[in-house]
Amino acid sequence: MEPSQVSQTNSDLEPDAGLDLSASAHGAGAFAAATGRQLEQRTDQKNYRRYQYDLIVPHCGGELLEVGAGSGDFSAQFTDRQRLVVTDVDPQAVTAMADRFADRPEVSAQQLDVATLTPIRAAQLAEQAGPVDTVLAINVLEHIEDHVRALRALSALVRPGGNLVMWVPGYQQLYGDFDRSVGHVRRYTPKTLAAAAREAGLRVDLCRPVNLLGGIAWWAAVRKGGAGSPNPKLVKIYDTAVVPLTRILDRLPIPFGQTVLGSFTRLD
Repeated sequence: MEPSQVSQTNSDLEPDAGLDLSASAHGAGAFAAATGRQLEQRTDQKNYRRYQYDLIVPHCGGELLEVGAGSGDFSAQFTDRQRLVVTDVDPQAVTAMADRFADRPEVSAQQLDVATLTPIRAAQLAEQAGPVDTVLAINVLEHIEDHVRALRALSALVRPGGNLVMWVPGYQQLYGDFDRSVGHVRRYTPKTLAAAAREAGLRVDLCRPVNLLGGIAWWAAVRKGGAGSPNPKLVKIYDTAVVPLTRILDRLPIPFGQTVLGSFTRLD
C-alpha cells in the first residue's frame, strides 16, 4: 500500500492488498464529536504538544501505531520512526492525514475503530500487516465502554514485549459538561487505569498523574466555573505561561493532574 493511500475496503480483502484496519464502515464526523472541534481547526498549543511529546516519546518504540490520531498534529512530531501508522475512526480524518503525510514513505494512514475492535480481529490484522512495537492512544480510552477489551485488542497489535502508551483524562472530580458533550465515559486515576491494564493481561510499567496546574485550571474554569468548553484565550495563555512551569512540577511526585499517563507491556 502506498503511504498516502486510504484503505476502506471490506473483510474480503485479498492477502496482498492494502490493509483495511477498520472494524466499522461508520465514523464520519467522529473527530468533531470526540473533540468538540472540526478537523480544519488546528489548536495553537505548540508548547503543550511538545510537553506531551517529551513525556510520551521515551516509551515509544521504532514502529509506532497511533489510534485516534485525528488530524495528525501529534504524530507529525515523530520524524525518526522506522514505521508510523496513523489511524482514526473518522474517514475524513484518515483522508486528511493521508494527504498530510504523503511525502513521508514511512507513514501510512488507516481507518480503525477501537471501540468495536476485538482481540481476535486485532491479532489477524497484526499477522497480515506485521505487529508494531508500540500502540499510542491520546484521549481515546475514556470514550470506550469496555475499555478492558479495547486494551486487550490494542495489545494484540504489538509484538510480545511491545507496549501500549495511554494518555487519558484524569480524576472523576474534573468530570463535567465538556466531558459529557464529547462522549467521555469516565476519567481515570492511576489506580483505575492500572487496574484496567492488569485485567487486560498487561504489565504496568508506568502509571502516574501529569499536569498538576492543568488539573487545577480545568477544575476552576470548566468544573466549577461552568464553562462548557475550554476558553481559547485562556488556553493560549496557559500554553505560553503555564506549560513551562508544569514541566518543572512534573519532575516531582505530584498527587493529582489533568491527565494520567500509562505505559503497559504485553507479556506473551
